[in-house]
Amino acid sequence: MEGRTRALGAANGPLDASVLFVAEAPGRLGADRTGVPLSGDQTGRNFDAFLASADIDRSSVFITNAVLCNPRKPDGRNDRPRTGEIRNCSMHLRALIDLLDPPWVVSLGRAALDALALIEPHGRVLARDIGVAAPWYGRQLVPLYHPGPRALIRRPFGQQAADYAALAALLSH
Repeated sequence: MEGRTRALGAANGPLDASVLFVAEAPGRLGADRTGVPLSGDQTGRNFDAFLASADIDRSSVFITNAVLCNPRKPDGRNDRPRTGEIRNCSMHLRALIDLLDPPWVVSLGRAALDALALIEPHGRVLARDIGVAAPWYGRQLVPLYHPGPRALIRRPFGQQAADYAALAALLSH
């Protein structure tokens, strides 16, 4: 986190949020630039559209990342977080979850799901368990696909919007 100034702040959401979204890492054109998780780039626009389609108010949820710094490829483009980077940030993620104590944790993508398994094993597999709530670390864990453009290849926009609608139904019970 050397040289980083906006790892966590008010833009992440309210401390009393009942839902914590855990994404992959700040995007180079998104949160790494704006300081607001899942905003300022296509991933953020997709996330906002999914939330809106499910009538989930962004201002009522807390958003963080499995990795707090933007991992980049040598050419400057975003890279997937490496296992070591996820491991290095896992103590922070655990402390954040303990502090917030949300009843619902939603992982966005495989990197986030892997990061949560370092805190407490869950046996969840993204492709198999998409949108299915499972007990985890004293709360409910719901895996969803990441809202980034690459994930739309595996799980198209309409399916992801339906996943958020199913999430909203879970949250209302």
